[in-house]
Amino acid sequence: MTGNGQPPRHTVPKLCGADIELGNFVLRSDGRAELGDEAARTLLRELRSATGGVSGTYGAATTEPGNSGYDPTDRARCYLPTNGGCAYIDLDPLELCIPEVLSAHEHVAGWHAMIRLTQEALEAVNLTQPRGRKVQALVNNSDGHGNSYGSHLSFLVTRRAWDNIVYRRLHHQAYLAAFQVSSIVYTGQGKVGSENDAPPVRYQLSQRADFFETMSGLQTTHRRPLVNTRDEPLAGVEWSTSSLGVARDHPAAARLHVIFFDNTLCHVASLLKVGATQIVLAMLEEGCIRADLALDDPLAAVRLWSNDPLLETRVPLATGRAVTAVELQRCFLEDAQQFVTAGGCDGIVPRAGEILALWEETLGMLERREWSSLARRVDWVLKLVALERALRRPGIDWASPELKHLDHLYSSLDPAEGLYWTFANRGLVDEVVASSEIDRLMQEPPPDTRAWGRAMLLRRAPPGTIDHVDWDFIRFKLRGADSWPTYWTLNLGSPLDSSRAALGEVVGRAGTLAHVLAALCAERPVSDIPDASRDTAASIAAPPPSHVSAEPSDRRTP
Repeated sequence: MTGNGQPPRHTVPKLCGADIELGNFVLRSDGRAELGDEAARTLLRELRSATGGVSGTYGAATTEPGNSGYDPTDRARCYLPTNGGCAYIDLDPLELCIPEVLSAHEHVAGWHAMIRLTQEALEAVNLTQPRGRKVQALVNNSDGHGNSYGSHLSFLVTRRAWDNIVYRRLHHQAYLAAFQVSSIVYTGQGKVGSENDAPPVRYQLSQRADFFETMSGLQTTHRRPLVNTRDEPLAGVEWSTSSLGVARDHPAAARLHVIFFDNTLCHVASLLKVGATQIVLAMLEEGCIRADLALDDPLAAVRLWSNDPLLETRVPLATGRAVTAVELQRCFLEDAQQFVTAGGCDGIVPRAGEILALWEETLGMLERREWSSLARRVDWVLKLVALERALRRPGIDWASPELKHLDHLYSSLDPAEGLYWTFANRGLVDEVVASSEIDRLMQEPPPDTRAWGRAMLLRRAPPGTIDHVDWDFIRFKLRGADSWPTYWTLNLGSPLDSSRAALGEVVGRAGTLAHVLAALCAERPVSDIPDASRDTAASIAAPPPSHVSAEPSDRRTP
């Protein structure tokens, strides 16, 4: 039992992160596209310069083959002192990572903040390009030639829930897969044609649907699974959740890596993609699910539903009952409404009631086929509206290359040619977060996650003092009066600590970075810490705070 006499809750706040790859290339005046890697490196260089981005490893931007630390799937990673987010190159695409957020509304603001930062970088880069060359960046998931790139979300879940989904209770995995597959009715970006040896189709809801080939697995770039089982917590080895009112006997938290969804630009689609998933994961953690909602063949279902913009196709559940995607989503919504009403999302999913209301309104529009209203909320509908206008022109049909070109231009980050921005700038897209909130998250990190502590400490770090930075730790290299370095490692293992509430007083009152580190490690008032510009390793005796640790290293190399 917990302190208030209630049974312990087996759930944690549904903190969310996102790593989203862009389609980037250099377009020549003759219409040929080339050098995707060059486009990514150019954009990242400008993004790093504009934000003061800090390299993730030893101050070196390892972008070229043959360099020490070169990894084609994770190159030149830099963390942004502006908002605590991150950017790097994964193979050829530029990958944008939002700072960790607690709410779906913050996700929408954080995602569009990263888009705006990249748009500014794109504009600056193209001002320097020679005549006949232009760097392009698309927020899509498919190049139309059989290549897909990811739009990944990461959710904080208990280790118990993660094990149930992956190893122990496969009906939990089937429940999550059924929710994801049926959600394409509002999370799809839309795509002209098919790929990956899928049957021909004029237009489909999801850009990713053609690329899913297995139910579960670790991989992300081949035989893509509906449920990804990568076990990379990025949440430390073990951290207590007792301060959140959760039972102390929880083992380490886990990170559910979700690779299923399309990139979305519409605010409502982006909010529902994250918010509805947060609620469903909270239900899975508490075991409040219905096994009879599992699909008989989820891989077949995702293609069949994706290929039907009229939303009429029925597929069988494991029980034999045949349903449309919208009907199945209605079942998930009704279960979620009962769960939220019973308090299941209290302290776990912020603004759950607003998410449910938006979810219900959107499903109602889908049931009634209210396309004009849906075009303000759902990307695949908005894109289809634009394409159908083009189809009225003589000589244009679904096989025309001009139509596929418009398909790609929908998500162009260039505001002058991106179809989404054309509609949004005319007030034809519903907004769920204010433009001022997006602007704020371009310059400031979310205050209630470790992104705040990461950003503030990176801002404090003088050049040359970052030895290594990752999502869950930062290692600093400081030199004392004798010029010998001391290595300090700050543990950011708990994604919910190192927030403004936890670190704000220390960061606000301390002077130098060394002063901050000494204060955090000694757990003493800042005013009581001696001059920390020198090597203070020998004077640190008190245990570090539970929310963040600072440990001087034994490495003593110049």
